[in-house]
Amino acid sequence: MNMYETIGVLAHVDAGKTTFSEQLLYHTEAIRKRGRVDHQDAFLDSHDIEKSRGITVFADQAVFRFNGTEYTLIDTPGHVDFSPEMERAIGVMDAAIVIVSAADGVEGHTETVWSLLQKHEVPAFLFLNKTDRESADVAAVLREIRRTLSDDVCLLDDGLSPELVEWIAERDEELLESYLDDDYDEKRWLEVMKKMVRERRIFPAVSGSALQDTGVTDFLKWLDLLTGAEWNEDAPFAARVYKIQHDEGGRRLTFLKVLSGRLSVRDEVSLHGKTEKITEIRKYSGRKFAAQNTARAGELIAVTGLSDVRAGEQIGTSGDRTGFGLIPALSAAVRFDPVISPKDMLEHFMMLDAEDPSLSVIWDPHAREIRIHVMGTIQLDVLKDVVKERFGADISFGEPAILYKETIRSGVNGYGHFEPLRHYSEVHLGLEPAARGAGISFESKCHPNDLAPGYQNLVGQTLTEKPHRGLLTGSPLTDLDITLLTGRAHNEHTSGGDFREASLRALRQGLEKADNVLLEPVYDVKVKIPAELMGRILSDLQQANGRFDPPETEDGLALITGRVPVATFMDYPARFASFTNGKGSLSLRPGGYEECHNSENVIEAIGYDKDADPDYSSSSIFCAKGKGYAVPWDEAESAMHLLK
Repeated sequence: MNMYETIGVLAHVDAGKTTFSEQLLYHTEAIRKRGRVDHQDAFLDSHDIEKSRGITVFADQAVFRFNGTEYTLIDTPGHVDFSPEMERAIGVMDAAIVIVSAADGVEGHTETVWSLLQKHEVPAFLFLNKTDRESADVAAVLREIRRTLSDDVCLLDDGLSPELVEWIAERDEELLESYLDDDYDEKRWLEVMKKMVRERRIFPAVSGSALQDTGVTDFLKWLDLLTGAEWNEDAPFAARVYKIQHDEGGRRLTFLKVLSGRLSVRDEVSLHGKTEKITEIRKYSGRKFAAQNTARAGELIAVTGLSDVRAGEQIGTSGDRTGFGLIPALSAAVRFDPVISPKDMLEHFMMLDAEDPSLSVIWDPHAREIRIHVMGTIQLDVLKDVVKERFGADISFGEPAILYKETIRSGVNGYGHFEPLRHYSEVHLGLEPAARGAGISFESKCHPNDLAPGYQNLVGQTLTEKPHRGLLTGSPLTDLDITLLTGRAHNEHTSGGDFREASLRALRQGLEKADNVLLEPVYDVKVKIPAELMGRILSDLQQANGRFDPPETEDGLALITGRVPVATFMDYPARFASFTNGKGSLSLRPGGYEECHNSENVIEAIGYDKDADPDYSSSSIFCAKGKGYAVPWDEAESAMHLLK
């Protein structure tokens, strides 16, 4: 067998994703008994934490075989708090299966899933689940899918019917010509459909009920007909890191999707300037694995021997790290028994950070505490269980705080000079605001004759290797285009560290002159409620400083979409459940960052003193008579050597 395919199953929580996966595995004889989430015996929800909570927390995988192809199925978390885990899995999928409940329709997290599949260019299939429910309406949910996700979704329940053939022909010039000539060859049409699926021009859908085992085998046949990745075993080895785990013995496991070539035990892999040897290759299905000597292009494997790679990185050949779009909006401090050494607890959390980079674990030396980033409070509850299960420690967390960010409103130049005795560097930067969500970018327009390329690279590394603090609250800077305009070194006295100092001072000096802006995380809100509750919801959104689109009403139900600050709405789901008595649905999904609605209050509450930050200074250091002296930011430009 030399055909490999990695498929992922994704959905909003409670759409039936894990039940669907169990049916696929059962019908392909990968498991002998179909498990259920509510019975706590699902093959892929095998962790005690998942069984007790009845939700998928970890992206686990299973292997099954069908029609000569080896499929690796990844069952992903459906709860928004664990969506970074889901996004990391998307990065190695050849195709995705999106489960949509025919009873509940397209929910907020489904739209998040769809946008991520679009971002990572993953072909997608849909399974319209729960058609056995009284409230299920396949035609209505299909209309909603075409309105909210894509107009190119086609239902395959009736096979290649004349209506479907015409629909597909309208989307492909080659097929349209054949259709008009009354030239229909099913095999050829299937091949073109397969190509259209791969190019994300069409999205096939099948309806059924995973719980009642209807439509699942039909879906599998269509999936097999319309997928088939092409792999090159003769090309140089390349792989993408999917996730990091640690086995029962504490050994680090690096999960890889082999993109080309082959990888064998004892092969050496170079990354981050060092070479490491592959000591073991494992293929996991559930919690069990089989060892193998070689992995081929297309396979999803776990290896031991790599110590310094992170999720999203590509190894074997040069390649950019996959950028992840889902960023936590909350920060929390870890609380634990004083008899436990902070160093030991930090080691535990750094291990968890390797497995989930979105945690962004740090040791705050000023507060003398460990802080982490999280998506929500349910994630904190799960982390308590994880730390207890794996490390035997009881922990709690401080009250979650909003993760603010900062940017600037208009362009400025920043200047930094660092010249204590026997050191020398000067850096001039252009700072421009970037599009919301763009992050930090760097480019150099400095001529090599003015500053050697090696020093220019040092400036870029300093400004992009880690987040830097803004002036308003000390929150991370973002959405900033930084340009190195010019710089200067000394033939004898300049060292690399000098440019770190000059670069940070130039950045800070520019911020001192800029119109700084505080940003806060927001939710995209989607509410479905009985029309008589619409006024209450709209009032709540207004009071929470949110905004909303004109409501839509149909069949006595109201659909409200909008955006609202996380700070004012993070506790709203409990209130919503209370006054709707289960008669409505509320979806909150991360909506990025917007200008803070109450900047002055937040700035005052945080109380950051920009002039007392030990890591940053906007002053420049010059030298006279063999002695260095500081020049304040508002006087530094007149002293800059390159401006004279």
